[in-house]
Amino acid sequence: MDLQGELIEHPHSVYDRLRDAAPVCRITGTDGTPAWLVTRYDDVRAALADPRLSLDKSHAVEGGYRGLSLPPALDANLLNMDPPDHTRIRRLVSRAFTPRRTEQLRTPIRATADRLLDALGPAGTADLVAAYAAPLPIVVICDLLGVPEDHRLDFRSWTDALFAPDPNRPGATKESVVAILGFFTELMAHKRSRPADDLLSDLIAVRDADGDRLSEDELMSLAFLILFAGYENTVQLIGNAIHTLLEHPEELARLRKDPSAIPAAVEELARYEGPAPLAIRRFPTEDVTIAGVTVPAGETVLLSLASANRDPARFARPDLLDLDRDTSGHLALGHGIHYCLGAPLARAETEIALAALLERYPVLEAASPAPRWRRSLRARGLTELPVRYDTAGSPH
Repeated sequence: MDLQGELIEHPHSVYDRLRDAAPVCRITGTDGTPAWLVTRYDDVRAALADPRLSLDKSHAVEGGYRGLSLPPALDANLLNMDPPDHTRIRRLVSRAFTPRRTEQLRTPIRATADRLLDALGPAGTADLVAAYAAPLPIVVICDLLGVPEDHRLDFRSWTDALFAPDPNRPGATKESVVAILGFFTELMAHKRSRPADDLLSDLIAVRDADGDRLSEDELMSLAFLILFAGYENTVQLIGNAIHTLLEHPEELARLRKDPSAIPAAVEELARYEGPAPLAIRRFPTEDVTIAGVTVPAGETVLLSLASANRDPARFARPDLLDLDRDTSGHLALGHGIHYCLGAPLARAETEIALAALLERYPVLEAASPAPRWRRSLRARGLTELPVRYDTAGSPH
């Protein structure tokens, strides 16, 4: 199957067919190389926690799909690691993303959301991706890392080049990688000369005091991963949630009336249209059998989170948005030891973004042109989300 075609244009209908006819099938990756796609919930969940499925590219055979190609200074990150290195590095940063730490960030996150809505004004039309869903996570993750305001560049153009490359600009991805590497090299030098009370300064201190705990490449790669994963996934989560609610006005009105239902709604919105269609690629360290199909050691396995979350064997009437649904066990943010490190923060940002938006604008509806999805298998998100909004009747 050509991943560039149907799976981008009509992912859910394709996954419906695959779960029934070929739950583990041979496909062609975005770079033309082969991989195995797994689509059923039980198989995907089990594979996410299977230690035989490695993230380390050294286990990959030649000629298979490997995903993004990055220089060593950006590639030594958690998405390419197994224990014990994965455990060692994750432990260094996990305390920054605990539920308790996230609760302390809720007030500044809400203040940022309010500032962005202030800039929109009382009424008008706007692209909520560019004006709201994208800048909110940028501010939050940059504040957490300690990225100075004058260093906050156009991350979105870089991530677009990485996750949804333009076929008309074949050199854009390489240019973005060079720009990203230059950005982080400069940022590290800046933080070393001017350390502050932030996560990046703490990580640099760990590296400089004890290089055995964190190499220079691991430090740079970790900063890259925190910034870009913390930004990219949350942009999609917020944008997809707003878009889905606009398509379900009764549910939007329900949340406007009862904001206390928003945290549970975010779980269903993530299940329904999550930010990552596929988990990071994996490579079996030995032959593994999934749903009766033997995948040879070293060949690439892609686990479809989007398909698993719409599997009727796990979620009744999965194509229905049901804010009362028991969403426990959804896989939008992963499962197992590689479960999304920033999940508590992404949830909090999405909850706050929705609450602030619905509180501010009693009138909120889709505008022209129609929203467009990014042409990407790595990220499920909108390139833009035009809306019409109005504070009429609002205390604001």
